[in-house]
Amino acid sequence: MDPCEVVVAVDLGGTRMKCGLVAADGAVLHRETRPTPREAGGRAVLDALLETVVELGQKATADGHLVRAIGVVVPGVIDAATGTVGAENLAWVGMPVLAEIMAAVGDDVPIVLAHDVRGGGYAELRQGALVGTTNSMFLPLGTGIAAAMVIDGSLVSGDGYAGELGHTRFIHGDAAELCACGQWGCLETVASAAALARRYGARTGRTVDGAREVLELLAAGDPDAAQVWDDALRVLVDALVLYTTLVAPTRIAIGGGLVGAGETLLQPLRDGIHARLTFQREPEIVAAVLGEEAGFIGAARMAWDRVEADEKGTTA
Repeated sequence: MDPCEVVVAVDLGGTRMKCGLVAADGAVLHRETRPTPREAGGRAVLDALLETVVELGQKATADGHLVRAIGVVVPGVIDAATGTVGAENLAWVGMPVLAEIMAAVGDDVPIVLAHDVRGGGYAELRQGALVGTTNSMFLPLGTGIAAAMVIDGSLVSGDGYAGELGHTRFIHGDAAELCACGQWGCLETVASAAALARRYGARTGRTVDGAREVLELLAAGDPDAAQVWDDALRVLVDALVLYTTLVAPTRIAIGGGLVGAGETLLQPLRDGIHARLTFQREPEIVAAVLGEEAGFIGAARMAWDRVEADEKGTTA
């Protein structure tokens, strides 16, 4: 392999890290997956991230490559001013992630720290389902729900706080469940992949193997699976109508594990939104195309954008 310039890219998830070395043209020169030691606590997760970044940089050097930047995407809320992260599923509370990475690798290489969903949305915008849009949204439906919002051509960060569509309240009264965020009746408590499995189990008393099994039961005609699924679709339509009314996207790309349901998910969302809108601009509802690679690709692209911005003397 010929030596070249690369960025280190890491997508830190709750169970594993997708990471590697990526050239300026997008070619992945090295790729690997490492476990995220979540059970060992927040400090152990951070140490594993730091070890990964350092070792990938060492590999790049050993292979004759020049590391130009580091891109890391993580879940949770990122304080853009301080580089600290709060992520419940990683046991991080005000974790100084950016400062720790800088201490581990030095200040010679620029570092980009971003939200994993915004990273995935940026990848979909640059080379996926949102290419060509200036007002759009990437909405992965996985263990949790968050959105990457593209407004007037820019990916919205809100100083690290934007896009938490999963923590908007759509369920009221006795039907509202307590969300991990501390609020009752959030979208995420009904329409996430984790919620489907939990709600099916609560309704039937049977344990299922995640949302995948609920979808299999749905396809087999199980009435309890159908009710849980219909509940999820109803609140998703509510959320998308609200977002469309406020921000007017032309396209919404649905990702995450639930998009594996295909048209069983997408067509009811299209139909539900079409029936509800009056004056609003109706968005296309499509499947995201980059799958589990979206965050990793986004981390690399953001890192390369930082390199380009630094060369031009602008801000990425």
